[in-house]
Amino acid sequence: DVQLQASGGGLVQPGGSLRLSCAYSGFTSNYYVISWFRQAPGKEREGVSCINSHADSTAYADSVKGRFTVSRDHAKNTVYLQMNSLKAEDTAVYYCATRKYYGPRCPMTDYDYWGQGTQVTVSS
Repeated sequence: DVQLQASGGGLVQPGGSLRLSCAYSGFTSNYYVISWFRQAPGKEREGVSCINSHADSTAYADSVKGRFTVSRDHAKNTVYLQMNSLKAEDTAVYYCATRKYYGPRCPMTDYDYWGQGTQVTVSS
């Protein structure tokens, strides 16, 4: 079974940094994308960032471009989300998710497998 485990959340001051990790296992295909989503209280879930397993492509929500960086370590079966210059509006539960995908892009829709969330709180 496909499993994802997100970790690394916590409390950070505005302007600070955090790195989230998503450890994955059970994949039966080399063609997939892994994305980070977040959901703040009272708001809809939104896609934050995506990385493609085989096309070396990434995608970011406009709200995080220039501040967040997604990367992967194939040897460790882990995807990371480096979050810098954090703002109060980044406060949310962050989830990682995956789906099979054979194309060159990095879509952030129609995901099949989800990990549990990790709380990120940006506050002074």
